[in-house]
Amino acid sequence: MATKIQGIEGMKYSEMEFEVQRGAKFVYFQYCVSVLILTFKRPSDIYFVRAEENAVVKGLPFTLLSLVAGWWGIPWGPIYTVQSFITNFQGGKDVTQSVVASLRAQAMPAQPAVSAPPQS
Repeated sequence: MATKIQGIEGMKYSEMEFEVQRGAKFVYFQYCVSVLILTFKRPSDIYFVRAEENAVVKGLPFTLLSLVAGWWGIPWGPIYTVQSFITNFQGGKDVTQSVVASLRAQAMPAQPAVSAPPQS
């Protein structure tokens, strides 16, 4: 299952790499939803957070969702809700290195395989 990256729409790889060198990062946030005795803790899409942006503010919708819908399930609802708060108030989970490596691999043109000349 592919994860969508929010915030890089229409951006070239070189622009993204420049922003990362300036301090931008790729993060995901966590949210928690409970239904009676069932509790689900899930990651958000990956978000591109520029150096001048506040990652905590970008994570607020997920924090608020957890606050409203997460704590209901016993016993995991309160536990997962607090874990989501901690992750989101730390600016999300930083996955910059793995995302940049993946995007770099996609941006590089495929090298044709060198085959040996046919023998007669």
